[in-house]
Amino acid sequence: MKYVERKYIRPDTMEYRDYQVNLAHDASNENCIVVLPTGLGKTAVGLYVMTDYLARNTGGSLFLAPTRVLTNQHYDFLRNTMTLDDISLVTGEDPIQKRKQRWIASVVCATPEIARNDFERGIVHPSQFNLVIFDEVHRAVGDYAYTSIAQRFVGRDVRIMGMTATLPSEMEKATEIVTRLRISKVVERTEQSDDVKPYIQDTSTQWVMIDLPPEMIRMQQDLKRSLTDRYDILKSNGTLSLGTPSLSTLLKIRQRIFSQHRGLIVPLMSAIRIHYALNILEAHGITPFLNFCDRTRKKGGPGTIDLLDNDIFFSRTIRDATYYQSRGLEHPKIPKLRELLEKISGKVLIFASYRDTVDVIYNHLQKMNIPSAILIGKAGKTGLKQKKQIETVQKFRDGQYRVLIATRVGEEGLDIAEVNHVIFYDNVPSSIRYVQRKGRTGRKNTGKLIVLIAKNTIDETYYWVGKRKVKAASNVGNKMTRLLNENKREPAQTSIDAFT
Repeated sequence: MKYVERKYIRPDTMEYRDYQVNLAHDASNENCIVVLPTGLGKTAVGLYVMTDYLARNTGGSLFLAPTRVLTNQHYDFLRNTMTLDDISLVTGEDPIQKRKQRWIASVVCATPEIARNDFERGIVHPSQFNLVIFDEVHRAVGDYAYTSIAQRFVGRDVRIMGMTATLPSEMEKATEIVTRLRISKVVERTEQSDDVKPYIQDTSTQWVMIDLPPEMIRMQQDLKRSLTDRYDILKSNGTLSLGTPSLSTLLKIRQRIFSQHRGLIVPLMSAIRIHYALNILEAHGITPFLNFCDRTRKKGGPGTIDLLDNDIFFSRTIRDATYYQSRGLEHPKIPKLRELLEKISGKVLIFASYRDTVDVIYNHLQKMNIPSAILIGKAGKTGLKQKKQIETVQKFRDGQYRVLIATRVGEEGLDIAEVNHVIFYDNVPSSIRYVQRKGRTGRKNTGKLIVLIAKNTIDETYYWVGKRKVKAASNVGNKMTRLLNENKREPAQTSIDAFT
């Protein structure tokens, strides 16, 4: 094996790969987004660029990542790989006085929320850095912390680098990222790239179709009847077009209803709640559905009690779900999960979108005497603090747990080389999340992805939406590259002008 020989990098610690060197060269010379499949070393590309700028002796490097687990992972990688002593980790769990000291290091790894807040407090200043790396750069849209941080570096002599496994499938979002970060180049490698192929492990995908039992089908039909009643009211007032509207359609008209048709607020909000309840019942099961109803009741809002207690179809669903829960019915995905785990040897990573579902899966695995743990975010009373998240991941790496059940916090950048089986308990309609989940497997050996899909449910809808978005996302990088190259040939236009 050939190792990297470079200033600031410890000898015999990092394998030399041509594609990483070439991508880093592009990112060193202009503001750039590096698109590289998960598991191929985006952090190493960032390290190359970092050492280049450290050698210029003009300022520090800021390495941003969206979660504490990922930020800590980058910090550990850099400390183990670099000869530099002053590398620091900054998160919101540190007191201000400690953060003040850590911000003056040559290399700072930080979460975006605390970085944004400390910029606003004046604890740290943009002039301290000549390189800023945004990991999981696809997040740099809307009001996410990345966007306000990037704004602070406008007009400054600083290199901006973004890294992601995939750009958004929507050109508008990709354009927003490029504009906000003042990107002038997108460089990309795919699993089909010649210089990447030697490092790619095959990952097969198995789509497991599951029938809902008659009891759940009846509850599903009742919720759909309840939803149809609200649709009819909204359509009769002309606020909805004919056909079957989606949840996204209802969310889009929400502002208009609140400002222009206040008499329709109750049926609109009820329809939105029913959509969420239906999706949770179909894809996640009875306990998550009942927990959603409990939280909805406590939160209140227009028409809540009328829906939960007085709507004949919805209230009957709650009663039925409560009865079947007492009889041990949850979701047919649970016995299927048991069947799959009995056939799999080695570590397994299970993704589920809701904490309630994570808890249900965990409790069933405990009954099966399978060593398992959960990985969730820090928000709320049941959330995991940074220290516990990091500890859980490390114990999973070390083999103390055979199964790790994770929410979205485990999708981005989680590096566990020995996991060769990933199971999606529910499907996701996002190309980014699909690619990230899938990328947790097949790192050193052949991997297998298993997706559980409940027939005739939101799972199936998301399956088709996801496939379309993954295909669309594969073309976005090329489109952005063409646009940016065309801009460079137009001397009167900057890369920003093309998108404004």
